[in-house]
Amino acid sequence: MESSVRWGKKGEEKTCLRQVKCLLFFAKLLLILFSTKLAGDLSVRLGQPSVLGKLIVGIVIGPAFLGWIETSAMIEELSQIGVLLLMFIAGLETDMQELNRNRNSSIAVAVGGIILPLAGGYFGGLIFGLDTQNALFLGLLLSATSVSISVQTLKDLGQLKSRESVTILGAAVVDDILVVILLAFMMSLMGTGDVSLGLVIGKKVFFFAAVILLGWKLVPWVMKKLAPLRVTESVISAALIVCFFFAYMAEELGVAGIIGAFAAGVSLSNTAYKKEVEHKVEPIAYAIFVPVFFVSIGLNVSFEGLGNQVGFILLTTLIAILTKLAGSGLGARLTGFSRRSSLGIGSGMVSRGEVALIFAAIGLESQLLAPEYFTSVVIVIILTTLVTPPLLKIILGEKKEEVKESA
Repeated sequence: MESSVRWGKKGEEKTCLRQVKCLLFFAKLLLILFSTKLAGDLSVRLGQPSVLGKLIVGIVIGPAFLGWIETSAMIEELSQIGVLLLMFIAGLETDMQELNRNRNSSIAVAVGGIILPLAGGYFGGLIFGLDTQNALFLGLLLSATSVSISVQTLKDLGQLKSRESVTILGAAVVDDILVVILLAFMMSLMGTGDVSLGLVIGKKVFFFAAVILLGWKLVPWVMKKLAPLRVTESVISAALIVCFFFAYMAEELGVAGIIGAFAAGVSLSNTAYKKEVEHKVEPIAYAIFVPVFFVSIGLNVSFEGLGNQVGFILLTTLIAILTKLAGSGLGARLTGFSRRSSLGIGSGMVSRGEVALIFAAIGLESQLLAPEYFTSVVIVIILTTLVTPPLLKIILGEKKEEVKESA
């Protein structure tokens, strides 16, 4: 009898704990949605892209200032869905013919955006006393690019279908391939991880070959079979199945999931379902998942114990911005872009975002990144992300026609 009473009390305690966790999560979600909408609106009123306000509000309500919200497994998972949907939408709005026409520019932008940050990060690391191994990894980390923030900013500016935007997206794909191969090479020679360079390259080749084949043959067939199903919203469900499958395949084969989501969007953009999918996926993305993604970036900021590394953070941030701006911008200039467009393309490549955050975690685990510099590097990554929207706004200017903000 006592045993059953005891188990009954434990059951009640678990139920109460679960209810408290649910209430806290709902409160966090409410605060995130409310604050991002207000911050985005305020940012637009001040003449900046809405994404800048959404990024800053994450820092304000996070541990760095007010401490109302801390990152959690659930927030991280929702934010991952947000960034995948953001890149999926970018793929849907990409013109494949334009992407193909700008392939040489994309390669030049990516290569220029790797060489200068790699050199700048290496020499910057040596200045602050990092050993050769750690300095090289810092340079490699600064070579990474994540264009999810740039995509949202270009969308706010009505420039997502421009030649500059297409070049940035193409360059991001090339950048991801080259930087991950360099990371595997570095880990195989210097890190503690057991990494086969041949296997890494083979996986990437397989992924892109599979994406081309699946996008050409399988995706249209899947949509044709699933879209007519007599269930609610069969078309958008089929499209999301394709999106998450491509993202899963990318992660499994060592390519960033955002590249898989982008490839899924490009594949669907060539089907008869493009407009319907685009019309229906945006409310899903921008209502919940994308705002959580923007806030989650700010939640990683903490200024505790960084007083003696302020110089490192400032110099590394400056190196990160200028080298990517100059390197990628030079690649664009050499392939026929005007000076202004080249600077705009360089600006779009500045954000390191979640790709560099993943690299930082890998570097810490494989002892390529000194533990005492991990938090500082995370702040540098976030600062490059914060500076990207105003840079794009200044260089590429206002959109030509009034476009309803995706808020």
